[in-house]
Amino acid sequence: MEGAAGILVAILSFFVPPLGVALIAGCGADLLINILLTIWLWFPGVIHAFYLLWVYYDRREKYRAGIPPAPRAPFVYSDKVQAGGLTRHGRI
Repeated sequence: MEGAAGILVAILSFFVPPLGVALIAGCGADLLINILLTIWLWFPGVIHAFYLLWVYYDRREKYRAGIPPAPRAPFVYSDKVQAGGLTRHGRI
């Protein structure tokens, strides 16, 4: 089910980039940046949304594999994305 959810979020991010960012990062600086990029031109909003998705799922896989956390990804302001969805209790 998790793979299907990732594909669905990627499809939504392609057509409506702020919606995909809101699902992954929540309401915050990343969403505001994505809304501005999407209003300015649609394609930069898509690139930003896919970058956030890539960071989120890459971190998620690394945490599950037991690889130590990497330094903060540049241009990502959401702690949820930086942690790959890791909760305060150490569970995904």
